[in-house]
Amino acid sequence: MKSFKLKIAAAASAMMMLVATSCEDFLDIPAIGSLSENQLTSLDGINAVLLSAYSQVNGRAQRMASPSNWVWGSIRGGEANKGTDPGDFTTINPIQRYEANSTINILEENWNGLYEGVSRCNQVLRLLDKKGPDVSDAAALNIEAQTRFLKAHYYFQLYRNFNKVPILSKSDDYGGDLNAIKNDKEMLPYIEAEFKFAADNLPNTQPQVGRVNKWAALAYLGKVQLYAKKWAEARTTLKDVIDNGVTSNGLKYGLVPYYDDMFRGANDNHQESIWAYQSAANTGSVNNANPEFDLNFPYNTGPNGPGNCCGFFQPSFTFVNSFRTDANGLPLLDGSFNAPANRVKNDQGIGTNDPFTPDTGNLDPRLDHTVGRRGIPYLDWQDHPGFAWIRNQPNAGPYSPKKYVYTRTERGSFQDNSSWTPGYTGINFMIIRFADVLLMAAEAEIELGNLEVARGYVNQIRTRAANSFLKRGDGSNAANYVIGLYNSAWTDANTARAAVRFERLLELGMEGHRFYDLARWGIAKAEIDRYLALDASILVAALGGSVFDAGKDEWLPIPQNQIDLMGEDILVQNPGF
Repeated sequence: MKSFKLKIAAAASAMMMLVATSCEDFLDIPAIGSLSENQLTSLDGINAVLLSAYSQVNGRAQRMASPSNWVWGSIRGGEANKGTDPGDFTTINPIQRYEANSTINILEENWNGLYEGVSRCNQVLRLLDKKGPDVSDAAALNIEAQTRFLKAHYYFQLYRNFNKVPILSKSDDYGGDLNAIKNDKEMLPYIEAEFKFAADNLPNTQPQVGRVNKWAALAYLGKVQLYAKKWAEARTTLKDVIDNGVTSNGLKYGLVPYYDDMFRGANDNHQESIWAYQSAANTGSVNNANPEFDLNFPYNTGPNGPGNCCGFFQPSFTFVNSFRTDANGLPLLDGSFNAPANRVKNDQGIGTNDPFTPDTGNLDPRLDHTVGRRGIPYLDWQDHPGFAWIRNQPNAGPYSPKKYVYTRTERGSFQDNSSWTPGYTGINFMIIRFADVLLMAAEAEIELGNLEVARGYVNQIRTRAANSFLKRGDGSNAANYVIGLYNSAWTDANTARAAVRFERLLELGMEGHRFYDLARWGIAKAEIDRYLALDASILVAALGGSVFDAGKDEWLPIPQNQIDLMGEDILVQNPGF
């Protein structure tokens, strides 16, 4: 892997090329060689470099730098395991076992991919200092605000994985000595200030839907304030978003009526999509699609299933069991969903193609929009056949991922056939969506004592879930769906807190949030121990003997190559590594 310094130096050359992301209104512009400074400092030139900063959001060829965080957020959070064969992509194995060390190359892929984004942002900011006569002050301020939003995003991603990292000003990665920049600054105040600047200076809407607006910046600002436990500030910010926010193309924020419709390409940039990276298929580069999802499809599906490779990202038993509900359709907040009397009995015949016992208990319908289960319709392809679509069931379990997988009707339009696997999609990935904002606002309200306001937010989300039963071709429900609202007043903060936290698991599952939530709540050890108690007892080869160390494993180790380059007195390793 390239060093931090070399990577940033290489990124500086991107200023000499037009590189853009492909999305609904952004054009895919190929690199066209060296350009003069006059061309780059024109409005078109600066916008082209800004689009290169947008394009890096999905990680491009560095899939582990994507905000989908399927490894860093979902696998580490116990929602899924790596799946596939034990000897395939082995650098993920120590991550899922909480045995990370600083020499694992995917850590540096994450680090480098995110710093590539920072570098591209700094290129834009430097060009704005030299802006040409066709760049008005208003246009320059809009571009600066977009750029600082993106830079804050890249640093927030770095913070959630590595804690303190070097903060580069716009001049630091252009002819300067990076070895002098220590990782000794608190990250959240800097990130919060950048999102605040973006929110204060971005317009309500943008001429191109893929560009961020004021409301996306406020939503992200509220998220950062929540991480900083600034409950009153977060409550004010997020309530403003809920009450007044609109998408970049002017749609009032709201919940999409049917849960699965959020994840269909034809509905991209809908009213729930606060900020998504814009994906497109069949543009000539699969990096304009979702390059990090190429591995995460059911295995060996043939023409009657999506992807056909590679059996990664398999939902966990504990995650699936979490969707069990009681007689009133409420989740089992006491954790009894993993008890033998309640849990889904889908661990039978784990190593063979033995008959499968489907769950007949009460279930939250979001389960079957999130997880592929044997005998349940898998989108519009067919009923999930189980063992036939699982690459290595003893290592992975019987389930398949389902969100952001293309349907049969999306094949060829929101799916790309130009590469080694058809598992590239042009379905936008939502980094922040409205349900996330409602649940973050509910958290803040609980910490401020407004339990009934929080209950109202949660019930909005559960009402949508109750309208989202998965149906079979004959119109019958695919499973025994029983989901209800919280009809009794919330009077105890601990109970309300547990309900909101559990709702985030059910609503946002497999979207890369879980580990970061557990870490910021300070309950990662307890929840991951619960997950390992069941899943490691079944998937012994993959997870047996795994231990989560509190006070250490909430962070990842900083890549050793970066420390070797910069010096351990400059770049200080996280405790325990």
